[in-house]
Amino acid sequence: MYKLNQNETPMFDALMEYVDRETIPFHVPGHKKGEGVEKKFKKFMGENPFKIDVTVFQLVDSLHHPTGPIKKAQELAADAYGADATFFSIHGTSGAIQAMIMSVVSEGDTIIVPRNVHKSITAGIILSGAIPVYMQPELDKKLGIAQGVTPETVQETLRQNPHAKAVLIINPTYYGVATELKRIADIVHEYDIPLIVDEAHGPHLAFNDKLPMCAMEAGADLCAQSTHKIIGAMTQASLLHVRTKYVSQSRVQAIMNLLQTTSPSYLLLASLDTSRKQIALEGEELLDKAIENAEYARAEINKIPGFYCFGKEILGNPGVFALDPTKICITCRDLGITGFDLDMILSNKYHIQMELSDLYNVLAVGSFGDTRENLDTLIAALKEISEEYMDKNAVKPDFIDIPAIPKQVLIPREAFNGYKESVLLEDSIGEVSGEFLMAYPPGIPVLCPGEVITEEIVKYVGDLKKTGLYVQGTEDPKVESIKVVIR
Repeated sequence: MYKLNQNETPMFDALMEYVDRETIPFHVPGHKKGEGVEKKFKKFMGENPFKIDVTVFQLVDSLHHPTGPIKKAQELAADAYGADATFFSIHGTSGAIQAMIMSVVSEGDTIIVPRNVHKSITAGIILSGAIPVYMQPELDKKLGIAQGVTPETVQETLRQNPHAKAVLIINPTYYGVATELKRIADIVHEYDIPLIVDEAHGPHLAFNDKLPMCAMEAGADLCAQSTHKIIGAMTQASLLHVRTKYVSQSRVQAIMNLLQTTSPSYLLLASLDTSRKQIALEGEELLDKAIENAEYARAEINKIPGFYCFGKEILGNPGVFALDPTKICITCRDLGITGFDLDMILSNKYHIQMELSDLYNVLAVGSFGDTRENLDTLIAALKEISEEYMDKNAVKPDFIDIPAIPKQVLIPREAFNGYKESVLLEDSIGEVSGEFLMAYPPGIPVLCPGEVITEEIVKYVGDLKKTGLYVQGTEDPKVESIKVVIR
């Protein structure tokens, strides 16, 4: 299955060699293997993390110019994921996504992206100077969330924009919904351009056939993954995979070097190395356990009045080609409370912390770190909440229709860097937005920098506020004013 020995952990082994040598540190960081760390913090952490918190030298290699254990560790990751090359990102998936975008488009190039992009994607577009063309994902008004972009939408957008230099797809979504990625890859490659994938929520997909197809297998050219989100790496540790004829590995390395610190955390690098070994060798078994636990929780929660966890029954709906069953989306609209309400109840009363909440839902991210006992505690809490709220008969309405994507008159970088002034939202009609404006759910930007503010958008924001929806993005936290570009 693998070409390389996935039992190896070269990055971690190099750090262990440094520790075993009992090296005397006259290098940064200044805590000198923990000797200079504040006592209370050190008592909690223990000594070992500080012993491998080192800087760049030959034994442990350089992230910017890897020739030793980092190079070998990245080669092992590429082998595990079926890529030609893999790059470690200690700048999170946000940094990997920005590098991915900047590797395939430059100033003035057109890139096709879904409208419901993470802000790191827009940041990459701003940094590159590219021109975005947006695709509208499919919406589920009952759940109040965005699903995937369909192949038909990709095909039509490319037909209208044959000059585009790249297409970006989010797959799977935060809620675990996957689109028909292989078909999309084939469509994009017909235009002889790369498909890049925000696979932040899919670092585990390659290791169990009960999960949606991963980006590399589907034929994507580059993909970025949050290795810390689902599998065993530490927070901020991510991967960028490359398998393409459209961009050189040296180009990707150069862009990564622009964005990443020259003083990377070797704890994060070691966690990437060891988590790769774990998922490569034990992934199928560990993910079987995670899937079984999640399906158990889904079935039990669906027995509780007022709650609903979507599953295989939504397969075939627009934008829903496959599902990651480890994502447990708990819809509470039939209880007459918001997802945010449920999130706060679980956190404050039961000390259960969910991943996110929106108007209708809370999301539990399942992994092989979950236990049946913890899931049973969540289920018991939901039963109590159901008993308290079920008889109040205050079902939430369907989600409000989103306005059409407004006209873009400035590229995001021009709007972001331009001179701006703040005006009242009701006085901003016809002006060019210098900020984002987003509503949750479903997390799709109503406005992006460089777009013209319409009367429809202003009315929509007012309607959202009246229904209790969370609106964000502007510098003004109350979203009563917005910054517009002065031209």
